[in-house]
Amino acid sequence: MNRRNPHFGREQRGISLLVVLVLLLIMTLLGLAILRSTMLEERMAGNMYERSLAFQAAESALREGELIAAAAPAAPGSGCTADGVCSEPDVTATERWLDDGFAGWVDAPELADASPAPPPGAYFIEYMGLSPTWPGCDRQVPVAPLCLAPSYRVTARSTAAGRSTVILQSNFVVQ
Repeated sequence: MNRRNPHFGREQRGISLLVVLVLLLIMTLLGLAILRSTMLEERMAGNMYERSLAFQAAESALREGELIAAAAPAAPGSGCTADGVCSEPDVTATERWLDDGFAGWVDAPELADASPAPPPGAYFIEYMGLSPTWPGCDRQVPVAPLCLAPSYRVTARSTAAGRSTVILQSNFVVQ
């Protein structure tokens, strides 16, 4: 007992319990904030992984389309062939890859060594006319025989319901 203040011990009862409860509440709130942040980061990492798989599938489909374009396939007058080769695009119409009603996508082979399996890839090839094979060759008179070659635009995509969609394009001039 304190000689100066005989009520010193009685006034202090319960205050330490209140301080501990407040500290416990603060620690709980910090723990919940950290847990929420960790869950968000885990979801972001999962989405990035799935997008990476979709990108790989789209790139594989793009390479498949480029292999077909390298053979300089004949383009139809309108529409698309079963191989995915399409006529020149109409500059006044919506781009084919933006048109939900476009049915010319050709499924690419699935990636054999991917686990888990990525979303399926698909492609189509648009004939873009003749293009110069080296800069300025089409301005020479007469035009050199090997100057102009068929060019194609290859569009590939990988999409799945509820997942990210990846669309890739390349311009390909047959050499």
